Amino acid sequence: MRIDAHHHLWDLSAVHYPWLMAKGEVRFFGDPAPIARDYLLPEFTADATAHGFEGSVHIQVGAADPLAEATWVDNIAAQSSWQMRQVAFCDLTAPSLADDLDRLCALPSVVGVRQIIGRAPGEDALTGTRDLITSPAFLAGLERLAEKGLSFDLQLLPELMAPMAEILSKVPDLKVALCHAGSPYDRSDEGLSYWAGELAHLSALPQVSAKLSGLGMFAHGWQKDDFAPITKSVMDQFGASRVMFGSNFPVCSLTSDYKTLIEAYEHLIPQASWDQIFHKTAADFYRF
Repeated sequence: MRIDAHHHLWDLSAVHYPWLMAKGEVRFFGDPAPIARDYLLPEFTADATAHGFEGSVHIQVGAADPLAEATWVDNIAAQSSWQMRQVAFCDLTAPSLADDLDRLCALPSVVGVRQIIGRAPGEDALTGTRDLITSPAFLAGLERLAEKGLSFDLQLLPELMAPMAEILSKVPDLKVALCHAGSPYDRSDEGLSYWAGELAHLSALPQVSAKLSGLGMFAHGWQKDDFAPITKSVMDQFGASRVMFGSNFPVCSLTSDYKTLIEAYEHLIPQASWDQIFHKTAADFYRF
């Protein structure tokens, strides 16, 4: 059994995604126009099952109504034989946090929360999400997640890793999954060296695992060996027992088909580590 630890689904008639439906707005990962259509479980599983996957983790993806998205995903999971867990959105700084988490915990498929801190330098300057790192309410929210037994999916940029590691060190019982290997957006030798150095702040924390996911967002037209230094650094720093694979589909379908993506990682990951990285880490982390 394999588990895809990071993907999205959307039904545009059921849940509204403002970012997806914004016409002509090119994002850090490219032009979303080709994926501004329904992307449902049968389409995803047709690709995934062809490569040995039997389960997956749905990650929240910027719905206008996060609870509506989480409820819709929970219904999909309940109605399918496909094994699916989900990481929902919750504003950890909201005054309503206790009630919000109670509502999410009432959904059987919810095992964690993602609140994005960093996407790309330009977009972060507009959203202000980096300010979460200096918010006492954010730290208190992370503590509440740990108390609830929920995990946290962490998406941020390399320059934010050191201060975030300091925060996470104060919540040692919180399980954290680093999305997209920490978004190494600068693929120059200098950029990758800087990213690897900053990554060490997070890999030193035993509660943090890392996802090999989303690497094509900052490298359209990639070849499989383009991911080699990133894959190697992640595996060297975290070890296979704290590394998992995620396709980031359909977002990464903008740069690759599913088959090509899987074959790239099978080329880069030693076969002896396949079961761990394609299955066991995610199964343990997301409570399959």
